[in-house]
Amino acid sequence: MNVHARLAAAALILASITACSPEAGKGAASATPAPAAVQSPDVHAFRIGALEAVALRDGVITLANKSGDSPWADTAGARAVLTAAGQSGETIPLSVQPLLVKDGDRVVLIDTGAGGRMGTQNRLVASLRAAGVDPTMVTDVLISHAHGDHVGGLVGADGSLTFPRAIVRISAPEWEYMKAGAARAGEAALLAAVTPRVQPFAPGAQLTPSIKAVPLAGHTPGHSGYEIRSGTESLLYVGDALHSSVISVQRPDWVNAWDTDSAAGVATRQGLLERGATGSLRIYAGHFPFPGLGRFERKDDGFVWTAERRD
Repeated sequence: MNVHARLAAAALILASITACSPEAGKGAASATPAPAAVQSPDVHAFRIGALEAVALRDGVITLANKSGDSPWADTAGARAVLTAAGQSGETIPLSVQPLLVKDGDRVVLIDTGAGGRMGTQNRLVASLRAAGVDPTMVTDVLISHAHGDHVGGLVGADGSLTFPRAIVRISAPEWEYMKAGAARAGEAALLAAVTPRVQPFAPGAQLTPSIKAVPLAGHTPGHSGYEIRSGTESLLYVGDALHSSVISVQRPDWVNAWDTDSAAGVATRQGLLERGATGSLRIYAGHFPFPGLGRFERKDDGFVWTAERRD
């Protein structure tokens, strides 16, 4: 089974972009001072104002740049864009990195990785522990959307809950989508295990003192990003509004076959890039090269991704 098919099979068939205020400073200046360093290549600690945050490596999905694997139909065009950016044009690597945020007495995990699905390495729990967090310490799990590489880590290999004390928050439209298609996607057991812990929210809801849901239309019916704010600083978690740090950014008008609403997906990407570059928004992109922190910048008549420097 090719990767595209595995993504579709693992997906739990389970709009506009809300405003994010511009933050001080332009471009990809040096990162805000991070918390105490964690000695692991799978962990990157940083700050959002007074909040501690940690990028957590789960693994990598490696797509072949060919029909049936890549969601972008123009494989020749993708090859040209990738090679111009100094990458191999034959494969498209998509990192998988959930985000941990400590918000007062809340220990919040945004997305849960693939749980070893789709050829990934299932590193999330080890990454959490390297960051000094046991899975039982997680109080809230926020789900951007119900594809397998974002919800697969909700349960372990034995089917038990990975984060047994956490409330699982997912937008109400996405939860309905998930319930409607779980059996068809072969995920009925995962759905049954997680259902007692799920608390759906209205799109755009304030979920913790510092984290607000941001509807990002197109990828799935209830796809949600998250704005994390502390004082004058903010970070926007963009979920799967963009996948590739090269293709999605430089060719946002290309249809992505994984989007359930292609036109809305294109509009969301274009809006994020325009707003991000204009306001120098700090972005967390869960599929961009680890740790997925950076900004969108204008270049010529388009945009590029500029990763945040790691000290």
